[in-house]
Amino acid sequence: MGDRLVLLLSLLMSSSALGMTSCFFDGQRALYRACNLTQVPQVPSTTKSLLLSFNYIRTVTAVSFPFLEQLQLLELGTQLTALSIDKEAFRNLPNLRILDLGKSQIDFLHPDAFQGLPRLSELRLFFCGLSGAVLKDGYFRNLASLTRLDLSKNQIQSLDLHPSFRELNSLKVIDLSLNQIPLVCEQGLEPLQGKTLSFLKLADNNLYSRVSVDWGKCMNPFRNMALETLDVSGNGWTADITRNFSQAINGSQVLSLVLTHHIMGSGFGFYNIKDPDRHTFAGLGGSSVIQLDLSHGFIFSLNFRLFETLKELKVLNLAYNKINKIAGEAFHGLDNLQILNMSYNLLGELYNSNFDGLPKVAYIDLQKNHIGIIQDQTFRFLKQLSTLDLRDNALKTINFIPSIPTLFLGGNKLVTLPKVRLTASFIHLSENRLENMDNLYFLLQVPHLQILILNQNRFSFCNQRYAPSENLSLEQLFLGENMLQLAWEAGFCWDVFKGLSHLRVLYLNNNYLNFLPPGVFRHLTALRGLSLRSNRLTVLYPGDLPAHLEILDISSNQLLSPDPDLFTSLSVVDLSHNKFICDCELGTFIHWLNRTNVTIFGSREDIYCMYPSSLAGNSLDSVSMEGCNEEEVLEPLKFSLFLLFTVTLTLFFVTVLAVTKLRGSCFICYKKIQRLVFKDPSLGREPDSYKYDAYLCFSGKDFEWVQEALLKNLDAQYSDQNRFNLCFEERDFVPGENRISNIQDAVWSSRKIVCLVSRHFLRDGWCLEAFSYAQSRCLADLNGALIVVVVGSLPQYQLMKHQSIRGFVQKQQYLRWPEDLQDVGWFLNKLSQHILKKDKEKKKDTDIQLQSVTAIS
Repeated sequence: MGDRLVLLLSLLMSSSALGMTSCFFDGQRALYRACNLTQVPQVPSTTKSLLLSFNYIRTVTAVSFPFLEQLQLLELGTQLTALSIDKEAFRNLPNLRILDLGKSQIDFLHPDAFQGLPRLSELRLFFCGLSGAVLKDGYFRNLASLTRLDLSKNQIQSLDLHPSFRELNSLKVIDLSLNQIPLVCEQGLEPLQGKTLSFLKLADNNLYSRVSVDWGKCMNPFRNMALETLDVSGNGWTADITRNFSQAINGSQVLSLVLTHHIMGSGFGFYNIKDPDRHTFAGLGGSSVIQLDLSHGFIFSLNFRLFETLKELKVLNLAYNKINKIAGEAFHGLDNLQILNMSYNLLGELYNSNFDGLPKVAYIDLQKNHIGIIQDQTFRFLKQLSTLDLRDNALKTINFIPSIPTLFLGGNKLVTLPKVRLTASFIHLSENRLENMDNLYFLLQVPHLQILILNQNRFSFCNQRYAPSENLSLEQLFLGENMLQLAWEAGFCWDVFKGLSHLRVLYLNNNYLNFLPPGVFRHLTALRGLSLRSNRLTVLYPGDLPAHLEILDISSNQLLSPDPDLFTSLSVVDLSHNKFICDCELGTFIHWLNRTNVTIFGSREDIYCMYPSSLAGNSLDSVSMEGCNEEEVLEPLKFSLFLLFTVTLTLFFVTVLAVTKLRGSCFICYKKIQRLVFKDPSLGREPDSYKYDAYLCFSGKDFEWVQEALLKNLDAQYSDQNRFNLCFEERDFVPGENRISNIQDAVWSSRKIVCLVSRHFLRDGWCLEAFSYAQSRCLADLNGALIVVVVGSLPQYQLMKHQSIRGFVQKQQYLRWPEDLQDVGWFLNKLSQHILKKDKEKKKDTDIQLQSVTAIS
């Protein structure tokens, strides 16, 4: 029921976001989701799709639907009440193709419920609470066009098919995952013999794993069947269960076997469950397996000749295991394997013999391991290898690299590149530690190289041991997130792009560039796309950009007043998030921006003024250039005003900064001067009838903080320099006496009650009780004896949760302990003034409210 409510809420929210009702008809589609329907609505005969999920329909009978000859899709799933489906309930829908009853709790399903549906090709019955009777009692008779049958997430406990399944000649897909099927034997699936299924899913059933299987009686469940894909993942299979199963189905054609989320293997540091051996998959030799998925398991060691019988295997997925060891001849026998995925494992070293027996392998994925060492000849004899993925490992050298077209080496620890012979057309080396641009010159000499990715390295200096060479193949070069500025500002490597006459795309984003070397792009005659995003460029000069450039990203720089002539040859440009100075000098650019045919990428709101401050944040579209013709006359005056304004503003900001940063010291000086010039008011204070100046009410868990922050600075018994006689529980309450009496005495014997409201205070019942007594006294005396100090980052709604405190904060103001330490002295002075303040008799409540005190951040 919880899942249904979540789905209903998400549907309602999405409908509201779109600004449309969820109940409508548009000529061919009738959408009645979440419309509180209790029965099937009447719809026009032209309806092709009828969507009725998230309603309260209880019963579907033969008369529920009018004759809808054109209806092809009926969605009755996710009803919010139990559903009953009567005999021939859908007989008036002769051309129905898809019937969706998923996630509806079906309390009654007549054996003839689906009769009269000759064109039905897909039947969705997932998560309907159905038992095995739906399979063995002939519910799917006469569904000659049925192609897909989804019975996942039900309560089927046995697989015993009705003989009518022999008639389902169109059936290709059966999903029985997430049921409770412990055993599948030959007799149960006999009606499917002689058929070819494109997909049979038996995953997550604890199949064969929690029962004792007599394979002599159970025999081959898929005898005389051809399965394109068989999914038995998530059943908790060990190596022994897998061995017995593969032997049982020997001879049955299974082109793709999915065995993910298994428990084969000892894992890292455990030995209680053994790794698969050469016998585990031996029975699959006669099943023509082309794809085998063993990912998401605990295999630690690939043992000797583990897959030797799988002569036809082309794709092997071993990702997300714990593989740390590859035994000799582990892949022997995989003569036709083309794709090997061993990513996300625990490999640390690779040796020359690890991949022996893979004469046709073309793609090896080893990313996300811990590989730090690879012997030189590891990949040399894999003659068909074309792609090697070693991303996110710990490699420090690439001496082992074979001559292959595609190399993924990103996310390693490469500091420099050795002089190895590379012939790749695609090289990925991002997220390494390359610093010397000599490595870039070396890579640009690789013959036939088309794409080079070097993002997120550290290119920052250049010895220029290599001369730039002609590269007629490189088309895309990614150099983003490096530090080319450091090399170029030293005057080196300005010719790095010389010879790249066929380069079409160049990324130089995030390189801290504050200038472009003169003529650095001169030789890039074929360049069409250039990214200079997120640099520090303030100006572009004529000739900086290639003549035939079409796309330019120069966003997030510091351009002040760009020359529009630089962009006239472009078709797309991104100028957002620069620092445009919106004065008359920018008028030419604004005029071009409003009339250009060049596509301005992104929102115009992101092209805004940065200076002057009066226009900061304003879109250039809203800036007027009227009156700019008089600027020459006003230039001297403007300069003088600018100097005056700058000096004044500087002095003002220096003063404000000094007061802000040193306000605590300023306050101390002020108090010293006050004591010298004026008599200390505390010395001449007249005694009154109260025993204490103030009662400090706080949680015992805050005592240490209260002692350091308040008592040592205010209480006379802590220091002779303090002026107040304070009362607090830990010292002044009478031991053994009733706590309520102590609180009452403290409240009525003190001139003021100071409540230190913290998170601990709000959880302390005695503190809240004391707060109530303090409020009672205020009401009785008609004065402002209660002072509330909020301590810590307590939001307003936390205070409003408590009725007594809510009433106070809604009508009166309270103090808040300052966050900055230098404001503590000032705050204590303010608090002392409130404690010393005497309330005038017969004054209104509004006259005795405390002034709000806001902590200076």
